[in-house]
Amino acid sequence: MAWWEEAVFYQIYPRSFADASGDGVGDLRGITSKLDYLQVLGIDAVWISPFFPSPMRDFGYDVSDYCDIDPVFGTLHDFDELVDEAHRRNIKVIIDWVPNHTSSDHPWFTESRSSRENPRRSWYVWRSLDEKGRLPNNWIRAWSDQPAWTRDDLTGEYYLHCFLESQPDLNWDEPLVRQAMHNVLRFWLDRGVDGFRMDVVHLIGKELSRNDDPELAALTHVILNDVPIVHDYLREIRSVLDGYADRVSVGEVALFDPHQVATYYGQGDELHLSFNFKSLMTPWRASAWADLIRETEETHAAVSAWPTWVLSNHDNPRIATRLGAIEERVRSALVLLLSLRGTPFLYAGEELGLPDAEIPSERVVDPGGRDGCRSPIPWQQAPPFGWTDNPWLPFGTSAAERSVEAQRNDVHSTWHFCRMLLQLRRSEPALLRGTVVGLEVRGDVMVFERHEGTSRLAVAVNFADSHAEIPWSTETIAEWLLPAMPPAHLSSNGAAIVRLR
Repeated sequence: MAWWEEAVFYQIYPRSFADASGDGVGDLRGITSKLDYLQVLGIDAVWISPFFPSPMRDFGYDVSDYCDIDPVFGTLHDFDELVDEAHRRNIKVIIDWVPNHTSSDHPWFTESRSSRENPRRSWYVWRSLDEKGRLPNNWIRAWSDQPAWTRDDLTGEYYLHCFLESQPDLNWDEPLVRQAMHNVLRFWLDRGVDGFRMDVVHLIGKELSRNDDPELAALTHVILNDVPIVHDYLREIRSVLDGYADRVSVGEVALFDPHQVATYYGQGDELHLSFNFKSLMTPWRASAWADLIRETEETHAAVSAWPTWVLSNHDNPRIATRLGAIEERVRSALVLLLSLRGTPFLYAGEELGLPDAEIPSERVVDPGGRDGCRSPIPWQQAPPFGWTDNPWLPFGTSAAERSVEAQRNDVHSTWHFCRMLLQLRRSEPALLRGTVVGLEVRGDVMVFERHEGTSRLAVAVNFADSHAEIPWSTETIAEWLLPAMPPAHLSSNGAAIVRLR
């Protein structure tokens, strides 16, 4: 199996992870300083959200230079040191690549907007109103009910932006754009990165003739775009990565349908992995999760694709916030994430059971309202929690009790529970590579088995707020793995893992 099929990825939002410079904003040297922590926890790979030069209107997802480091995060030397130190600890490093759009401050767009005759005019999507004074289509941009088109006064034409007005979409139909973006990939591959998380990569191909956005502001074009030409572009991207050994592409395909997501693997010649975001919307109910697992298994098996699992990220509420801050429920969600067949992505702070912070209105900075899940990681138990007195976002009210220091000193903490799960996953071939069999729902309890050779493990999750019977007979259990001693019953919202005879 490829390394990314067995790895546990850990997402780092760099502004919020660790601050080495003392300016209140996390940075690359801060990440390097915590690599020992990640190694002890049991992480195999890190995904680092954008750190490129940017005006930070969308906090790094509006790139003004793809081949450098924003000074707030450090330097290229700091990045090279981070990669070297991670590799010394057998931790892979993938970085965020934002192929759909740039910042309006990017030199490419400055040239493109300068005149209709500029050689880079075709690098972005420009259109005039039609003869009836209508926009090219009815597409809606993200975080708004407003059109995805803005008039540029200098030339009188409209440019496409599926996100902010300051994030113009690149025109991937232009071969020079594709060549330039392939060169960006090579720049970082040559520096030793192990791959890329590819931001809204399903969006890079578009059919502008589609006038297909429904009249619902919640359904922006970002989560509707799915056109055939994207797959041609992905095969070109894959050929770039295949020119290097053991590099991975992870696609943010925000379509919320496992059938559609699975097509982005192609015939093993497009994405290596693609996020299946339906798990972010699945309610805490045994039947709903069983349906999702079955659907994911079936759709991915049909194209020989390896699934991914994700329960939170920098765009969505943390597990504790989404599931009601019930400790057993948070831990059971971690059991699901780390015991299902596929590659799990763990968002930094989930190993602590950290909830979203409540951000006062005067401290809100994100255009998409995602500040709560981006609050800084509390490293120390006492304020300012290993940061300066004024970090870029405030901490949540549970920062002290949920801090790394407090939880590493408490053997019963969520941190120790997560570390134990990671160790169990790494040591059990059935959890790394095994098939999923025997998936069923018994009342509020979901049960499934993982088989690999002679190794047979079984997992049970109780989705109810009350105790449930153990779903296995004593005669079938060879060893209790979680918890270590056989309990009298499954606790409310609790989980168990056993080795079967």
